[in-house]
Amino acid sequence: MTSSHPTVHPIPASVIFGEVDDEPGASKPDPILVVESVTRRFGGLTAVDVDHLEVQRGAITALIGPNGAGKTTFFNLVTGFDKPDTGAWTFEGLRLEGLPAHKIARIGMVRTFQLTKALSRLRVIDNMKLGATGQVGESFFRSLVLPMWREQEAEITERADELLERFNLAQMRDEFAGELSGGQRKLLEMARALMSRPRLLMLDEPMAGVNPALAQTIIGHVQSLRDDGLTVVFVEHDMDVVREISDWVVVMAEGAVIAEGRHGAIVTDQRVIDAYLGAHRTTPLERAEQERQLAEAEAAVRAEAEAEAAQEAAEADRGDGARAAAEEDAAT
Repeated sequence: MTSSHPTVHPIPASVIFGEVDDEPGASKPDPILVVESVTRRFGGLTAVDVDHLEVQRGAITALIGPNGAGKTTFFNLVTGFDKPDTGAWTFEGLRLEGLPAHKIARIGMVRTFQLTKALSRLRVIDNMKLGATGQVGESFFRSLVLPMWREQEAEITERADELLERFNLAQMRDEFAGELSGGQRKLLEMARALMSRPRLLMLDEPMAGVNPALAQTIIGHVQSLRDDGLTVVFVEHDMDVVREISDWVVVMAEGAVIAEGRHGAIVTDQRVIDAYLGAHRTTPLERAEQERQLAEAEAAVRAEAEAEAAQEAAEADRGDGARAAAEEDAAT
């Protein structure tokens, strides 16, 4: 099947970020998303307090930080799934505060979720079709006139099939989404997000709960999206993944952006080390000791993320088992 995505020659990250300083709030050459003074409080807890953040167009930006740093809440705010207490942000120069999530998605900024949102009782291909925007047949009266939407439906189906092929899900096309493994559901969610042809894709822990082989597949897909000209922001706990695919790294702690930069600068930043270890040393540490302690902290974060993912997978399996039992009972 012919691929629908164009061949693009991306600008190397070393060129894009060549003159950008490794510091919070750093200005980017061509930002696609700009966030200003966004805060979100829950009672006395400040979950997000981002003073200034720019996301570079055409790059892969990793958003990292300890659990509870505010990463997912930040995603919720800028994509319209939650409302901030203060602040504003622009996407492609267009102000988005106050817009609901579905309108932000139509504009071109789409997100996925840590817990996948596939509709288990619909076929995989039908899940894909739901991601397309501007469908004529969604109007009740127009849906009654087949010629008005038949051609568009064929185009949507063709694009869905191309994306399923690209994400190695073509063989599951006519299966119920509930029959997919946890990793396949991650792939389905990424593929479905592309049905709306976004310009900025925000992935919330896309590698969580998947086996290492499938994680490498997802890494390859993320890199190919960047190579196609798409801007990607992703939340991740695995620093090996961050090192492998990110062009730029943003670190959050206690709701604020405490560091930005290339991976090499981030892993030796004392503010990042303090955020993960939870303490600030009164005397400077040797570089080797800094790296050792940061490696221990990263390992602890990965272990916690893997435990959470295993628990989510077990819960999903139990839910699928219960549905299967119910269907068997109904059949008998």
